[in-house]
Amino acid sequence: MERETRELTCINCPLGCMLTVTLEDDEVVSVAGNTCKRGDTYARKEIANPTRIVTTSVPVDGSASERMVSVKTATDIPKDQIFNVMAAIRNTRATAPVEVGDVIVANVCDTGVDIVATRRA
Repeated sequence: MERETRELTCINCPLGCMLTVTLEDDEVVSVAGNTCKRGDTYARKEIANPTRIVTTSVPVDGSASERMVSVKTATDIPKDQIFNVMAAIRNTRATAPVEVGDVIVANVCDTGVDIVATRRA
């Protein structure tokens, strides 16, 4: 049985708890250092399947007042897909009018996740 510890900083809230995750044979057996349940959940997910929400902005065509609109992934995506998703977004333009929640890119990079607008333009 191989035992290993990893140090993580929780990103689920502003506290930024320093977490110590103990693994045995690549399975999480304990999480220490968290001040709330979210830290435990974050650590277990981060070890097994790290994911992130991606936020950025894209140019808007046809709007007299807004040149850019902020967008984000509708849910988190696998961390190893961030650069691919950003490359896809880099080649994207929105067309006015844009409403909050409008899908700007559907199923980005075959992740099953849409890129959605987070404000009006």
